[in-house]
Amino acid sequence: MPVSISLPLRLHVPGRSSSSAPAHPGGRAAEKTPRDLRHLVFPVLAVGAVFQAIMQTVMVPLLPSMPEFTGAGPTAVSWLVTSTLLVGAVMTPIFGRLADMIGKKRMLLIAFSLMTLGSIVCASTSDIGLLILARGLQGAGAAVLPIGMAVLREVLPRDRVDRSIAVLSSTLGIGTAIGIPFAAAIVQFADWHLLFWITAAIGAGVALAAWFVIPESRTRTGGRFDTVGAAGLSAALVCLLVPITQGSTWGWTSPAVLLTFAASVVLFALWGVQQLRNRNPLVDLRVSVRRSVLAPHLSALLVGFAFYGNTLITTQLLQASSEHGAGYDLTILQAAACQLAASVAMMIFAIVASRITERFGPKVTIMTGAVFLLAGYCVHAVPAKPLWIVVAAIFVAAIGTSLVYCTLPVLLLGAVPLSQNAAANGVNVLLRTVGSTVCSAVVASVLAAHTLGGGLGIGTAGFVMAYLVCAGCAVIVFVSGFALPSRQAMRPVAE
Repeated sequence: MPVSISLPLRLHVPGRSSSSAPAHPGGRAAEKTPRDLRHLVFPVLAVGAVFQAIMQTVMVPLLPSMPEFTGAGPTAVSWLVTSTLLVGAVMTPIFGRLADMIGKKRMLLIAFSLMTLGSIVCASTSDIGLLILARGLQGAGAAVLPIGMAVLREVLPRDRVDRSIAVLSSTLGIGTAIGIPFAAAIVQFADWHLLFWITAAIGAGVALAAWFVIPESRTRTGGRFDTVGAAGLSAALVCLLVPITQGSTWGWTSPAVLLTFAASVVLFALWGVQQLRNRNPLVDLRVSVRRSVLAPHLSALLVGFAFYGNTLITTQLLQASSEHGAGYDLTILQAAACQLAASVAMMIFAIVASRITERFGPKVTIMTGAVFLLAGYCVHAVPAKPLWIVVAAIFVAAIGTSLVYCTLPVLLLGAVPLSQNAAANGVNVLLRTVGSTVCSAVVASVLAAHTLGGGLGIGTAGFVMAYLVCAGCAVIVFVSGFALPSRQAMRPVAE
């Protein structure tokens, strides 16, 4: 029996006149889009979401070679990934709130334009400063996914919303699995700048398609944008994520790391007080602390960690030398090709996730996904296994990721009003990003602690420990699943 999520026929939208046409599933909010183009809304959003996921991971296989390409040191080069994750974390809730206020199509076009501009800059220079700036611009693309989900909730018929959002959510894993071999192939056979000329062309095409196909949103919250809240959240996230990403370089007990962590605690506390007192908050914390919203957010944080580990740890293991520590002696391209198993799993099980949710409810789907994640990482943690078992473990862990990722937005659909949908999904995607960022730091620290003498390689115990940390996250996701609302407990949310 499908999850019933009914939307009101008439909405009162603060700050807008009563003459505004109501938003309604099935396209009544999209009268500016010709009916013969309505069927293209989901494909355009899906391609856009895959594109932004590729932008997040496309630099990963290039990192070992970037010091040679740019003349910069390893610490500076690491910011080519850090800047994208950091800007994505900061901009996702801000873009989500602005999308609810001034229009989802407008904010989507801005996100696509910034990603495309970033690709053009990356394709045109080898200067490390400009590259870091450009990669930061590409981080704005993290907002594409939550805004796209909100668009689908407005435009599609009610009976297609859950399944379409589930598939759209899976594009994060699909884009990640595609982006790594795509980048690796370019680096191996051509100049690395070509990679970004190609992504610039893709970005321009997606932006143009969105301009013609995506409808204008008529469901808007009105009110004033919370500039103070946006600045406070940005500062708090920077103080949290910078020491996490740089801790292994600066030293986890260094004054810089300890002070910035302490500053993040203070800033988050002040920001929370400011949000509770604001009549138009950036994030409605009163809604966010409801069990039906808080539990999906916790799952997003933990699965963001576990998902990134499946890519980050395994890629390093496959490329490591078997002569010096654990490894399989694969080339960049061969290791990246093994990650295609994750892409296949995400595509297949996005549909499976929606079917399980329709029949048994989202709680069962998420807990099943946690079991698959745990199984995948337990297999990963077995040392000295054949290569085909590594690929199988990638596939199994990706099944778990797909089941959870595809179900979290469905839970939020039934937990927040339509007018707050983009903002709520923005926070959920933000927490996925924070989870991935924390994973990157934890994995780097664990593997560094198990580096063999002379830095020749990483011991087997390092990879086993990193995988077991991710398995622990899967256990917490499963346990936290008991706090999720059951199918019977889900109720339509009034505006």
